[in-house]
Amino acid sequence: MKTTLDLPDEIVREMKLRALMQGRTLRDLAADFLRQGLGMAAPRQATTPPPSSAVEIGSDGLPVIRGRTDAPARLMSAEALIELEQKVQAEEDMRHAGLSV
Repeated sequence: MKTTLDLPDEIVREMKLRALMQGRTLRDLAADFLRQGLGMAAPRQATTPPPSSAVEIGSDGLPVIRGRTDAPARLMSAEALIELEQKVQAEEDMRHAGLSV
């Protein structure tokens, strides 16, 4: 069943990071969190990314995503990457809200 939730940005960011680090979809992670909160399932242990993953855990505990050396993003400035991320996020939000992009 589809449901729309209005969650604080910091929670959504943390959930997306955890889903990425665990190699799971945001949908599955959110469902597991809800099951745990409702007492329907035991907490699932976080897994570390496999050695072949582009995701590493930095010394500060945050995920670091390593791009290929030929990735177009390597040629972009931080400002351009942030602008692109915001654009993609806004389009995704519009699609989830049923609006045309």
